[in-house]
Amino acid sequence: MVNPQWLASFSSLARLGNFTRTAEQLGLTQAAVSQHIKHLERQFGALLIRRPRSVELTPAGAALLDYCQQVDQAGLALAARLQGAEAERGEIGLVSPGSIGLALYPWLLDYQQQHPQCVVRHRFAPDAEVLEAVLGNRFELGLLTFNPDDPRLHARHFTEEPLELILPAGVLYQGWETLQQLGFIDHPDGTGMATRLLSRRYPGSRGVKDLPRSGFSNQVGLILEPVARGLGFTVLPRLARQAFHQQPALQVVECGNPVRDTLWLIHRAEWPLSARAAAVVAYLQARVGQLLG
Repeated sequence: MVNPQWLASFSSLARLGNFTRTAEQLGLTQAAVSQHIKHLERQFGALLIRRPRSVELTPAGAALLDYCQQVDQAGLALAARLQGAEAERGEIGLVSPGSIGLALYPWLLDYQQQHPQCVVRHRFAPDAEVLEAVLGNRFELGLLTFNPDDPRLHARHFTEEPLELILPAGVLYQGWETLQQLGFIDHPDGTGMATRLLSRRYPGSRGVKDLPRSGFSNQVGLILEPVARGLGFTVLPRLARQAFHQQPALQVVECGNPVRDTLWLIHRAEWPLSARAAAVVAYLQARVGQLLG
């Protein structure tokens, strides 16, 4: 690596053309500037043609000056990145649970269209993988369904997802008996979500485990396919239902006071969130607020 002080002396000398003025500008002695140039010439060969009142660059000197300018530009780019000035360029990395991800991913693409120098990288993952990905610095942002107790993470409330009881559109809903006739379309979080919702809607019932199971899918984007075909009912967050492509094929049964799952935004606590990530979070929260009201 080339000594940066030597490069500063050479760059200033090339610009000013005079050892005395260069020394004055840098706050050095003329002898110190001369010594810096000698060090560089030992490494790269003759850099200057010395004339009585000026200097002229050799081809090697011109190449080294180009290098000095590249180093200066890289330094400015690094400073801008560390200061968060590149809010509209670079990678946007988010890892999230499936239901919220169905809504967030298209919005992230909208954001990328508005900021073409940004690159979206999104992953659907369960809570454990979200934690691992953020702690391992593979993603800057993550969403969890619980508030983590880890000093390495900063967590804040992102939004709340109301749970919905979702039936085929053509079914006449007549209470618990209708659910028994349809059967439950299960998914990885299905039992927990259905238990929380149905225990409030039917406080005297024996719970979702006593209902027949009519199907299962671990792909959040496909869970509503069998419901739309009349093969059963399910319980999902509202955002997952709203992202489904066949809304007329579904009906949502009102269950009184809504049951809500809280989502927490996490990132590493040891360093500040990048300006780019902060801008994306604000954008996504505004979109979520508009959709959930």
